[in-house]
Amino acid sequence: MNEKTPVTAGTAGTRGRLGFWQRLRLQVLLLGLIGLPRWLGLGTLPKRSTQPQWRRRRERRQGRRSPLRTRRGIVQLLALALMAEVATAATTLHPPVGRSVDESAFPLPKPYFPVSTRFYTDPDNPAAQWVRGNPHDRRATVIRKRIADQPQAAWFTDTDQGRVEAQVRQVVRSARARGRLPVLVAYAIPHRDCGKHSSGGMADLSGYRNWIGGFARGIGASRAVVILEPDALAHLTCLKRRQQAERYEALSHAARTLRGQAAHARIYYDAGNSGWLPSPVMAERLERAGIDRYGDGIALNVSNFNATRDEVRYGLSVLRELRLPRLGAVIDTSRNGAGPTHDHRFCDPPGRKLGTPPTARTGIPGIDAYLWVKQPGQADGCAATAGLFVPGYAFRLTH
Repeated sequence: MNEKTPVTAGTAGTRGRLGFWQRLRLQVLLLGLIGLPRWLGLGTLPKRSTQPQWRRRRERRQGRRSPLRTRRGIVQLLALALMAEVATAATTLHPPVGRSVDESAFPLPKPYFPVSTRFYTDPDNPAAQWVRGNPHDRRATVIRKRIADQPQAAWFTDTDQGRVEAQVRQVVRSARARGRLPVLVAYAIPHRDCGKHSSGGMADLSGYRNWIGGFARGIGASRAVVILEPDALAHLTCLKRRQQAERYEALSHAARTLRGQAAHARIYYDAGNSGWLPSPVMAERLERAGIDRYGDGIALNVSNFNATRDEVRYGLSVLRELRLPRLGAVIDTSRNGAGPTHDHRFCDPPGRKLGTPPTARTGIPGIDAYLWVKQPGQADGCAATAGLFVPGYAFRLTH
């Protein structure tokens, strides 16, 4: 998953239009700069002085300046002042490309979750299972403390509707008993991952509708965070036109089903990451998938390595494009402690590190939480089969 060609993060902003008085101000400044020499009488002065050379030498020794040099000095000073004023006016009246003129006016919500929120740590996450099976391995203690004991999302990929319902119910009940908030990843959409490392999912739209119904019933009346189908919208262009329409329908149906059958679940549509699609493109896809009707926000950087600051910038840009003040964003920080590689490798790149531990204490309006959506140590499909826990890879993430 997460195959992409890096692009510049952020939005294609709009330039502010100049009003009448603003245009007039800029024109007067430019005319002043052009006409300054003529206004000072320099247009009629000869280029060289007509005084004898011996007199010019004597005046220089006595510290006098010729009228021509004096006027030229005045021109230079005034020209510099006017040029500074023009530059100030231009940058004030024309905001830089990529920054919307009304960004500050758009209200972003406070982080949704209380800062005291504690996310659920599944005792059967892949790292925990490996530690229990290898208690004497020299890496076990570090992996347990740094990875296994941290809250992580639970991924649901089993295509059997009955089994996935039971699996979801078990996780949410365990989380509720411990007073924790579980993070659940629904990952079974048809044509998943465009047939690449994480291919699979349900065979067709009808089967997916049944599957998401079981997923929602498993949550029931419990509280949960749902990450809806990582990469489903970002990977849209690998599908044929009919399949694209079915994907929009699948995501819209999934969110609608969750809203109806799991009323206390908070639904975050996956929105790729800052190195994938421009924010206006992603916002348009999210709208077509029903986020304005059924979603609570967007999930970013899932299974990727981009720096948190870049994901914050991109996420807020997408939210501003959507212009729905109730929406927030969560960011996967599980493996972004060192940021991306220089070539933005997405598949088990070397030299990466664990990122900020899961927390609702973001301090940024519009950013609801930092989560570990990807379970650290699980392969992306290059170090090993996608989803397989690799202890060596996990251990390196801790350093």
